Amino acid sequence: MAVPKDAAARAAALHVALDEHSHRYYVLDDPAVSDAEYDRLFRELQDLEAAHPELVSADSPTQRVGATPLAAFASVAHSVPMLSLNNGFSDEDVINFDRRVREGLERDSIRYSAEPKFDGLAISLRYEKGRFVQGATRGDGATGEDVTQNLRTVRGIPLQLRGKAPQVLEVRGEVLMYKRDFAALNARQRAAEAKEFVNPRNAAAGSLRQLDSRITASRPLRFCAYGIGEVAGVTLPVRHSELLDWLAGLGMPVSKDRSVVNGVEGVLDFYRRLGARRASLPYDIDGVVYKVDDLRAQEQLGFVSRAPRFALAHKFPAEEAQTEIVDIDVQVGRTGALTPTARLKPVFVGGVTVTNATLHNEDEVARKDIWVGDTVIVRRAGDVIPEVVRSLPEKRPATARPFRMPDKCPVCGSAVLRLPDEAVARCSGGLFCPAQRKQALLHFASRRAMDIEGLGEKIVDQLVERNVVRGPSDLYRLGVAALAELERMGEKSAQNLVDAIEASKNTTLQRFIYALGIRNVGEATARDLARHFGKLDGLMAACEEALQQVPDVGPVVAESIRRFFAEAHNTEVIEQLRAGGVTWEEHEPAAAPVAGRLSGKTLVVTGTLPALTRDEARALIESAGGKVSGSVSKKTDYVVAGDEAGSKLERARELGVAVIDEAQLRELAGHTGPAGKSTEP
Repeated sequence: MAVPKDAAARAAALHVALDEHSHRYYVLDDPAVSDAEYDRLFRELQDLEAAHPELVSADSPTQRVGATPLAAFASVAHSVPMLSLNNGFSDEDVINFDRRVREGLERDSIRYSAEPKFDGLAISLRYEKGRFVQGATRGDGATGEDVTQNLRTVRGIPLQLRGKAPQVLEVRGEVLMYKRDFAALNARQRAAEAKEFVNPRNAAAGSLRQLDSRITASRPLRFCAYGIGEVAGVTLPVRHSELLDWLAGLGMPVSKDRSVVNGVEGVLDFYRRLGARRASLPYDIDGVVYKVDDLRAQEQLGFVSRAPRFALAHKFPAEEAQTEIVDIDVQVGRTGALTPTARLKPVFVGGVTVTNATLHNEDEVARKDIWVGDTVIVRRAGDVIPEVVRSLPEKRPATARPFRMPDKCPVCGSAVLRLPDEAVARCSGGLFCPAQRKQALLHFASRRAMDIEGLGEKIVDQLVERNVVRGPSDLYRLGVAALAELERMGEKSAQNLVDAIEASKNTTLQRFIYALGIRNVGEATARDLARHFGKLDGLMAACEEALQQVPDVGPVVAESIRRFFAEAHNTEVIEQLRAGGVTWEEHEPAAAPVAGRLSGKTLVVTGTLPALTRDEARALIESAGGKVSGSVSKKTDYVVAGDEAGSKLERARELGVAVIDEAQLRELAGHTGPAGKSTEP
């Protein structure tokens, strides 16, 4: 049934009116009508669309109210990576940044665009032919989460661009919450006896990542654009400041507190002036961003690592406050690291009430001369964990007492180990300690350890939290019925996991040693230990002197191994695994390696090679007498690089290490035929 012309015309007029009122309110901060009048117009459009569903369109103002909850967020690959910025914390950092820019462009003075650094959540908005089609979080810079439904509810984000829009436009910016809106939101939370939000940034980030967009729609979120990603079908301005003006003309909110300044004196003056106004701004900022204003110059400067050379985030100093240390607790992390944590008298700093602060490690406590009972200075910047900056010994009471790191783990009672070259003390009960249980199980089941396919983080979390599995040996007592009770685990999946656990019972000594998670014992060291001792009992009984006879096992690694096997909890777990049917191949200790063309050479393999797998490349290198390492150092002789080689290749270039491909590796090793088959007699 056709929509009456007068209804269609009225709906179109309401679209225009409501979009204009939203633009004036959320973008220009200059409302032309009262809230009551806006609501009246909105309800009229809702009624028209209810009577004539054909009038509903994706860019209708009524579609900002949220939709059916999602099961999960989909992933979005950014067509242009969302890079982070390098940070500057002092005038000297800014002066050095300006010097590098001038030298890179061979100019005496640079014109910069300066704008606030919002304390919000970075997002990307994609428009096609002017219509908003997708929105995503930054994520890891390459891939983010699809939060399109939630972003549609943010009234400052135009669903349809104004004027002549390009074919494709990705707008980059920040979702944030104004201070006054945050206060009103928390007032509503208190009235509803619900949990209050800590600060505007957390409230904005949490609101945007709701699976139910109706919740997001109820939150007072704002948006401010600061740049672009992919763009097609338009000739862009030549300056960043003009680009922001162009975005504003398309209906995008941009910061009114931006400016164009000249040279390092101009940016530092902008920083100080905005810093003086920081408390009176309607939103939270944690610094200032400087960008070379000339877009062609930006292209010329390019990027370094994951950040542009043409921009810098000049951060404001972290906020500090004074309070007292009530006590010092010791927390045990997933890897067994013991971290002293100060329990504080509550103090408001950096936008939140702080009751705990990290003390990092025992040496830091001693260096800062921190005692229980001391008055201290606490610092917090953004989302960084609060830390104790220094103590005030002149205020130390007579009842204060110094801190001592315990010699027994506060969680499991195992010995605490601190190796000579490490600042961190660690619990030695890796296989036994409840604090390390999840990490120990994930490592134990990993592909290069016991290789239990299907035993991932979500399954391990449930098994540990339900107290079904306390240690690795409990895995071998799991049945289908127990696993099928877990979330997202049907009977078939449970049976597959039971079969994978059963298959892992027969392994190699090298894999088993690696699976134990001994500190400083990686795959290569586990292999060397297995070859040298041949039997686990021989390794377990070895003294530090005997352990140091193994290639590349020095005093630190030897002490780690001896301390691990000296801990009764760990040997008990090993015996439980044996009793559960876990076996491995044992053999006589290996003879001295045969000399080959790569004898005495250390190689690192990175990326995907054309014909060889990682294991085949390792076998080829070792058959020629070489050693394979997992990291690049000055002692590395060659880095074998394939496709998508990453940080290891960059490290090799930094150190001047020779980089070779698969063909050159075969030639060096004397293996020019199929993998593992030498052409030498």
